Amino acid sequence: MTDDAAVPELRASDADRERVAEVLRDALAEGRLDMEEFEERLEATYKARTYGELTPITRDLPVGGTAPHHVSLVKEPEPSGSWASRIVGGEGSSTWAVAVMSGFERRGRWTVPKQFTCFTFMGGGELDLREANFADREVEITCVAIMGGVNIIVPPGVEVVVRGFGIMGGFDHRESGVPGDPGAPRVIVNGFALMGGVGIERKLTREERRRLKEERRQGRLDRRASMRELQEDCRDDTHDAHRRMLEGHGDLLRDRQEDRRERHEERRERHRERREERHRRHYGDY
Repeated sequence: MTDDAAVPELRASDADRERVAEVLRDALAEGRLDMEEFEERLEATYKARTYGELTPITRDLPVGGTAPHHVSLVKEPEPSGSWASRIVGGEGSSTWAVAVMSGFERRGRWTVPKQFTCFTFMGGGELDLREANFADREVEITCVAIMGGVNIIVPPGVEVVVRGFGIMGGFDHRESGVPGDPGAPRVIVNGFALMGGVGIERKLTREERRRLKEERRQGRLDRRASMRELQEDCRDDTHDAHRRMLEGHGDLLRDRQEDRRERHEERRERHRERREERHRRHYGDY
């Protein structure tokens, strides 16, 4: 069998299915598909397992209104920072951690294995997944906390499923059930806590917080600049209105002066005519 013939039998990834689903959503928004066709093709997309099953779904749909779209059968590097680029496979950096009257932590750029187990006894541990890679699309973290605690930090977009229970202790279920981003990993947390606890919180990375802070600061600067421009425009408009008012007032004064001058001239003309008339009556015509 040739390589070309074998390509359609390659297994498709979640990222491949999401690319096809995005094309279908665009086609629905543009009116190329009705809702029934969209739902049928979307269901077929998420059921597809190989490239050969994905390719016909978008064969008759254009991209940007130009050429028909097809699923690329050449695996290209995923964009840096995308979820697909963080699901790297392999065995993971470590598969367990123990803290007995002490502590442990996993943070920074590490790889979460498919199965990770941690145990604390009168101690504590922290698992920070915000910058971590993942060995699989779904990873499972088993926590056993006896008179101790484990804190798990996940980034926004990751789906969390909590299945643990507590005996005179507790598991944090606040983040359980929050929908994840398309293509994001799924983290399952199970185990039990005896007179201890397992906490789960969702946080941004420091870099992301700095980026958002900078965006907010830039937004404030832009709003202030817009306000200054608006105030300057208002001042200019006010100055123009005041100038036009003064010019109008001057024109009104000039019109009044002209009217008085014309009335004065009319009175002088009538007075001269009456004087001439009296002169003619007194002396007669010569």
